[in-house]
Amino acid sequence: MSRKVCTDLKAFHDILQKSTNIVVLTGAGVSAESGIPTFRGSGGFWRTYQATDMATPGAFKRDPSLVWEFYHYRREVVMAASPNMAHNALAEAERKLTSEGRKFNIITQNVDGLHVRAGSHNVLEIHGSLMKTRCVKCRDVRDNHDSPICPALKDRGSPKVEAPLPRIPVEELPRCKVNACNGLLRPHVVWFGEGLDGAVLKKAASLLEACDLCLVVGTSSVVYPAAAFAPSVAERGVPVAEFNVDDTPTIHDLLSFYFQGPCGTTLPQALAAIG
Repeated sequence: MSRKVCTDLKAFHDILQKSTNIVVLTGAGVSAESGIPTFRGSGGFWRTYQATDMATPGAFKRDPSLVWEFYHYRREVVMAASPNMAHNALAEAERKLTSEGRKFNIITQNVDGLHVRAGSHNVLEIHGSLMKTRCVKCRDVRDNHDSPICPALKDRGSPKVEAPLPRIPVEELPRCKVNACNGLLRPHVVWFGEGLDGAVLKKAASLLEACDLCLVVGTSSVVYPAAAFAPSVAERGVPVAEFNVDDTPTIHDLLSFYFQGPCGTTLPQALAAIG
């Protein structure tokens, strides 16, 4: 039988005030309130494709033009969006806690960069970022906020195109600007079938091993390795609090607290006690 999880905000505040090393795990539910589509589950299509059709090394090799249209659309949606109250609350919590000598880190599965735009500095993007590119030739990784990312992609990528335009020649797709490389660029995100960066996973493990309070925000925590993050913390006896529209059955029995509702509403209330 599942144990009863505490929903007492004051009790959470008491633990929050005593915590000196907080780690926040975030997922798509945080950015959904900023209008960022997830492309997951029912109705999660771009044109006639699902993310699993586009976000693979094989798809990029077969049809880099189509994959770049998909990611160009996603980049433009992100650049037009704004951080919401949940992003802002986390950034403000980091500012206040670090000024007191306490630690506050975010480990996010999101690739939209909204935590950084909200003002958070201690952000580990385990799946990469839409706002970064990686050269398939020289492997250079760098920030890229160009809109459009290349002239050939201007006005391309709409999910509602009934008759897709001709494919863009590969030489006109985003190219590397490092010296004379000119290699083809790809989004610096982890695709299906690719492993997470070992150094990033090592950093995540280090943060989780050191924390004394863990917040799980807007993520169902069902995809590995992220699915193991909260359980690994709870096994050490560290309090885990979930903020989500629906609770996650796989971690329910591990939770110390659960606050149901939109993250943009519940999280600011929960973090208001800081300072």
